[in-house]
Amino acid sequence: MNRATTGRITRAPGRGREGALRTFLAAAIAIAFGGSSVLACPMCFGAEETPLIEGAKLGIVVMLAITFAVQGGFVAFFFYLRKRARRVAELEIDTEWSELQRTSRTS
Repeated sequence: MNRATTGRITRAPGRGREGALRTFLAAAIAIAFGGSSVLACPMCFGAEETPLIEGAKLGIVVMLAITFAVQGGFVAFFFYLRKRARRVAELEIDTEWSELQRTSRTS
C-alpha cells in the first residue's frame, strides 16, 4: 500500500524524534568523553604534513581571500557612495548660495 491509497505517511524505523534524540545523545557523549580525537577525521588526526593537507589548507585560505575581497568591494562601494553624496550636497549648497547672492544684487 502506498500513501495515495491509505492517506497516511509511514516512517522508517529509527527515524523521527526518537532516532534524532538517540543520534544527538550518542554524538554528545562521544564528544564529551572521547576528547579531541573524536573531532578529527582518521586521515588528518596525527598525520604528517602531506600534500593533501597542504592543499586543504590552501583551499581554505583561497576561500577566505575571496570572501574578504567581496566584502571589501562592498565596503569600498559604500564609501564611494558616501563620498559622491557629499560632493552632490556641496554642489547643491554652492548652487543655492550663488543663486541667493545673485538675487540679492538685483534687488
